[in-house]
Amino acid sequence: MNYGETIITTAKTAAAWAAVADVTGWPEWTASMTEVVPLDRPTLGLGSRFRIRQPGFPTTVWRVHDLQPGVSFAWETHAPGVHTFAYHRVEAQPDGTTRISIGIEQSGALAWLVGVLTASRTRRYLRMEAAALKAAAESGTIPSPAPTDEAAGDTMTEGARRTGGR
Repeated sequence: MNYGETIITTAKTAAAWAAVADVTGWPEWTASMTEVVPLDRPTLGLGSRFRIRQPGFPTTVWRVHDLQPGVSFAWETHAPGVHTFAYHRVEAQPDGTTRISIGIEQSGALAWLVGVLTASRTRRYLRMEAAALKAAAESGTIPSPAPTDEAAGDTMTEGARRTGGR
């Protein structure tokens, strides 16, 4: 099952990224999340884990597996029979606006069943989250994200790190 949402904001790309990267702040902006707790470090970093509580869903732990600061990050979670991957991207548009894209991809033996049971809520939550990220980016009150450990390779995917950047 694949679900995605894209929204355009008048905010600059840096402001949109600040909102996207402020994952622990998301529950302040959207009712689709009640809690985002960092388990390893307070900011995004390759391998960082975050416990997320959402109304109507079980609590999950998401692990960042791809991070391109200022551009995108992706994280994943596993449950019996289901692997869920979520992406978050910002992209400058030629007209000076910024596109924010978020989405969920589910695979595994039980993904079809989870999709049937949660499709409506998942789509609604993605719409809520995209609108909240847009509003947060346009508010101008989000601090810039803390720097990642770029020197340690936090801007690579884990697969690229294992293969020497290929």
